[in-house]
Amino acid sequence: MKTIVVILLTISALGCGGYGSGSGSGSMAAGAPSIAAPLVPNTATAGSAAFTLTVNGSGFVSQSVVYWNSTARTTTFVTNGQLTAAISAADVANAGPVPVFVKNPGGTGIYNNQPARNSNMVNFTVQ
Repeated sequence: MKTIVVILLTISALGCGGYGSGSGSGSMAAGAPSIAAPLVPNTATAGSAAFTLTVNGSGFVSQSVVYWNSTARTTTFVTNGQLTAAISAADVANAGPVPVFVKNPGGTGIYNNQPARNSNMVNFTVQ
């Protein structure tokens, strides 16, 4: 009799969607984004004016943020495959490679222990 009760409780719990179904009031963490090189544009001249950087790839969400040299930049979500970011003149004042990556947010609600996820890193060249 105890075995039957345990089996029924297990079946009931699994059937209610309580384990791994994604049901609940919170939002799940976004998966890892990916940048498809090249960035657009992918180079700038040192000392040039501010511009909008276009980042193409996959796995972007409305809360994704473009990071320029490890600093978050004002980011606009276009599609799950494209973001744009505001790059200031100060960001391209000095020559050298600049690492760019995208960060998707961690989860909230019942999934708040999910970590934020970073994309691969792509270098932008300031000449």
